[in-house]
Amino acid sequence: MNPSTVAVLNVGILVFREGLECVLVIAAIMASMTGSSRVFRRPIEMGIVAGLLATMGTWWVAARVLSDLTNSVPALQVQAATGLVAVCVLVIVMNWFFHKTYWTGWISMHTRRKVELVKEADANPSRRKRVMLGFAVLGFTSLYREGVEVVLFLQSYRLRLGNAPVASGLAVGLVGTCFIALLTFVLHRRLPYRRMLVVTGVMLGAVLIVMVGEQAQEMQFAHWLPTTTIHPLERVIPDWAGLWFSIFPTIETLTAQLLAVAAVVGSYYLASSGSARERHRPLSV
Repeated sequence: MNPSTVAVLNVGILVFREGLECVLVIAAIMASMTGSSRVFRRPIEMGIVAGLLATMGTWWVAARVLSDLTNSVPALQVQAATGLVAVCVLVIVMNWFFHKTYWTGWISMHTRRKVELVKEADANPSRRKRVMLGFAVLGFTSLYREGVEVVLFLQSYRLRLGNAPVASGLAVGLVGTCFIALLTFVLHRRLPYRRMLVVTGVMLGAVLIVMVGEQAQEMQFAHWLPTTTIHPLERVIPDWAGLWFSIFPTIETLTAQLLAVAAVVGSYYLASSGSARERHRPLSV
């Protein structure tokens, strides 16, 4: 398995995970929009299309800016900087896996806004244009937020490996997302979203380890980090570990990956202890 194949898998996993969250948010917004409320689906759909177009525009701007930067800044430094952004994006996405407020809060905010807009339309039909615009904004934000995260994440791979692996991974993720959207909105299947999000969260954990190892190595190449080789580990760590999982026999790369794992595990225990305190908190009278 070469680096391009690993990149395709990593990109596909992240795009599918973001697409899955987007489908979940849109499904929550459109839930119960039947009968007379069905008319509100149209501005939501228009907002989703606008969000998709805005995501494509953001990709074009980001690619153009980074291409201009490589003409004035050494390519290794640009790659290291974009890789750092990609790791930060991935940590934010991983935050869902252990903090339900990351996604339940986002979904509930859209749901509350939908309820408010429906009530406003019922109470004051003359303000229908404003209500329609509000639903369009809901559709736009439900897609564009995920799109921006994906765009920022993919720039690192694009600079390092070119457009082909990124396009392949994007296609894999979009095919999976479209399949889930088909089951949800056309065939009206009740899917185990929570289980699917947990599974993709575990997969993203592996992607995080790979990304952190790659990022630490790129920062070494850019001379942002020193390179301290652990010579006994050179004979122990096989070449495929560096190729597949970006595990290299240096103190800096291994320390960065251990810190990433510690942050994820620590986040899990913090979230678990917080949930336990909420369950055992006495009810106020």
